[in-house]
Amino acid sequence: MRIVSVDVVLTHNPAVEPAFRWRDGLPGSEGAHTGGWLAIQTDSGCTGYAYTVRGTMLAELVDRRLRTELLGQDALRREWLWQRLWDLHRIETFPNYAIGLVDVALWDLAGKAAGLPLHQLIGSYREAIPAYASTVTFESVEEYLDVADQCLELGFPAIKLHVWGDVKRDIELVSRLREHVGDDVPLMFDGSAGYDLLDAIRLGRVLAEADYLWYEEPMREYSLTAYQLLAESVDIPLLVAEVAEGAHMSTADFIQNGSARLVRTGVTFRGGITGSLRTAHLAESYLMRAEVHGGGLPNTHLCMSIPNTTYYEALVDSNPIVRPREVGPDGLVRAPEGPGIGYEAVWEADGWPVGLAQFASAS
Repeated sequence: MRIVSVDVVLTHNPAVEPAFRWRDGLPGSEGAHTGGWLAIQTDSGCTGYAYTVRGTMLAELVDRRLRTELLGQDALRREWLWQRLWDLHRIETFPNYAIGLVDVALWDLAGKAAGLPLHQLIGSYREAIPAYASTVTFESVEEYLDVADQCLELGFPAIKLHVWGDVKRDIELVSRLREHVGDDVPLMFDGSAGYDLLDAIRLGRVLAEADYLWYEEPMREYSLTAYQLLAESVDIPLLVAEVAEGAHMSTADFIQNGSARLVRTGVTFRGGITGSLRTAHLAESYLMRAEVHGGGLPNTHLCMSIPNTTYYEALVDSNPIVRPREVGPDGLVRAPEGPGIGYEAVWEADGWPVGLAQFASAS
C-alpha cells in the first residue's frame, strides 16, 4: 500500500464563540484561523486523515519536507516512518503535533485497510469510558460552582478545573468547589503552567487537603529538578509530561526522578498514536496511569485501547454547558464503530469539509 499523494486541505474557520481562556494571560479558544486536513492517499485508493488548527504551518512543513519523505513509502510501515520523522526532527525541529498528524493519518489508513475501527486494530481493552468535564477558565467562584452543578446534572462523574493562575483565588476556588460538591465527586486540577515553585507548593498542599485526584502541569515542564522538589513537598499525585519535548523519552525522565505518580499521553504532544502507545506502555511498566490528554476521535480510540487510563477528557467551554455529543447522558464515551478513525461517518452526517469531497470516493 504505497503512498501516492500527500495533500493539505486548508479550511478557513471563524472564531470560536464564545471565546474562552485556559488561565489569565493564556488564550484558549481560537480566533478566526486556517485549519488543515492532512490527506495521505495510497495506490489502493484509500485516504487517511488527520486534522490540526495550525493548517498554514502544516502546509509549509508538508511542502518543505514531509511530502518528499512520504511519497512512495509503504503506508503500513508506521514504526519505521515514525522513527524516520523523529530522526528528521533533529534538523527540522518539527512541532510536537507534526509527527503526530502523519502518524494519525497512517493509522487511519491501516484501520481502513484492515476493515477495523482503529481501537480494534490496536487491540481493544474497553468499549466505553467515563468522561470528566474539563472546564475552561470562568469569571468567578460562583460561576464555577454553577458550572459544576450543570456538569453533574448532565451526567459527568468527575470535574477538572482550569483556573486563573492567581494562587490566592485558585486556593479559594479549590476549597469551595470541594465543599460544594461533597467528598464523593472526583475532582482534578490543571494549572496550565501558571505557577513558580513556591506557589505550586502552596497550592499543592491545599489540593491534597481537599482530596483532589491529581495536580496537572502546575509549572512549565522544562525543569525536572523543579518538579522533583515539588513532588517532595506535596502529597497530591502529580500528573506530568503533557507538553514536554521528547515524547516517551522525556516521560521516562519524569518517572525516574520521582516526579510522576501518573503521566500524560495523547496524540497531539506524544507523537500520534504510536508515540502515545509507547508512553502508555512505559507508564504501565511502573504500574502508573497514562491519562489521555484532550478529546476527539483519535484520542477516543486511544482511550479504548490502553488499560491504564481512566477517563476521557471532555471540554466544557461555555455557560450554560453544552454536553459534547460524544458523551452520553450516562457520562460515558463509547467506542467508534466504523473502519479507521471514523471521520467519514461524521462528515456523512454533517457534510464533508470543503476541499475534501475529492477524496470521498477513495476513502
